[in-house]
Amino acid sequence: MPYFDAASSAPLHPVAHQALQASLDEGWADPARLHREGRRARLLLDAAREAAAEAVGCRPDELSFTGSGTQAVHAGIYGSLSGRRRVGRHLVVSAVEHSSVLHSAASHASHGGTVTEVAVDRTGRVSPDAYAAALRPGTALACLQSANHEVGTVQPVAEVAEVCRAAGVPLLVDAAQSLGWGPVEGSWSVLAASAHKWGGPAGVGLLAVRKGVRFAPQGPADERESGRAPGFENIPAVVAAAASLRAVRADAQAEGARLRVLVDRIRGRVAELVPDVEVVGDPVRRLPHLVTFSCLYVDGETLLHELDRADFSVSSGSSCTSSTLTPSHVLRAMGVLSEGNVRVSLPLGTSAQDVDRFIEVLPGVVDSVRTRLGAPAAAAGPAVGVGSAADADSAEFTVDSLGRLCPIPVIELAKAIGNVPVGGTVTVLADDEAARLDIPAWCEMRGQEYLGEHPAAAGTAYRVRRVG
Repeated sequence: MPYFDAASSAPLHPVAHQALQASLDEGWADPARLHREGRRARLLLDAAREAAAEAVGCRPDELSFTGSGTQAVHAGIYGSLSGRRRVGRHLVVSAVEHSSVLHSAASHASHGGTVTEVAVDRTGRVSPDAYAAALRPGTALACLQSANHEVGTVQPVAEVAEVCRAAGVPLLVDAAQSLGWGPVEGSWSVLAASAHKWGGPAGVGLLAVRKGVRFAPQGPADERESGRAPGFENIPAVVAAAASLRAVRADAQAEGARLRVLVDRIRGRVAELVPDVEVVGDPVRRLPHLVTFSCLYVDGETLLHELDRADFSVSSGSSCTSSTLTPSHVLRAMGVLSEGNVRVSLPLGTSAQDVDRFIEVLPGVVDSVRTRLGAPAAAAGPAVGVGSAADADSAEFTVDSLGRLCPIPVIELAKAIGNVPVGGTVTVLADDEAARLDIPAWCEMRGQEYLGEHPAAAGTAYRVRRVG
């Protein structure tokens, strides 16, 4: 069964498996002790730190191992903010950061700090100028991911780091998605990463803090890992993480080029074979193994289940797959379609045959889900009336989708638009949060004019003018 969800967690690399087994016999003792077993454990820990630091591009004494990538992010943000509390309490983040960064930002704001979110363009990329504009004298820290976990867009870290350096503000980089493919360029100050993203074991994170960066670890004092990650080190997992990082880096250039060709094949063929699809993310400045696309008129949860039944494991940022029914914050910030969203992230060694079979299976799966939901045919002409419309000659048409979940409000809008003359309007009443993103995205895709939203007696009214 092809596993196409490496961005969530990559399969354990063979080198990690071997290193984990070997170090279980040698790395069980306390590395802080001076006896033989402790010295042996310390040698393993030091060697792992040196290997990981070389891959990160920092000094070994600047790098700490944490219990996860999320813990590394939290420790990095809180330690940096605390170390610079005399400067101010202002934090800058991008709108598409990983939830661990945004949760830290929300916690900071709830305790009296201030946060500025830097917007992204439709590809999910930030502007260095926008970061420069967000910095101010009281800014204690800025955060920027190296590459986006949902759409693969690579961020201009080096340029933003230079902007931050000129302003005297440290930059924390979440490198979880990109570190396996290469070091993060630029004069960053703090870096966090997660081993299971590159094929290391889960439960190991990396936190690098450059010398000279003001940093005050939070929580009770602990003598391990420079006080940044309290508790006994999981030496076998740390050794496996460092060994696998070195191994994937050795093959990154060749494997990245091979997977990029396969991803390009998906990007091109999906757009050709599946009607009404939007491939999202930067088409050039992106991770080599990841592609995301959204399909109009598709229930994301059903689509993922159907692909799973066809033996493909993928993930989604669609609100239809979430218990909160809230679209992915990444897709929302980009202003792209969220319904029917599929993220394909290829693990190392993915075969061309598996990719070709995915491309072959996908159109039929999407079509079956659309048929089940009663979606309009692609490029269909005017449809029969639906909802609470008056007559087909009316210049005003109202669709009541209250209580209906995505993608039904958009399906009903697509059916209704043909029932008004050019210049007429369709108002969709909906209380599903996804409609706020998907109706404007539908207008963008279908060349109709989105007139905005306003409160209604129940839910929200979204108005669309028929252009053609």
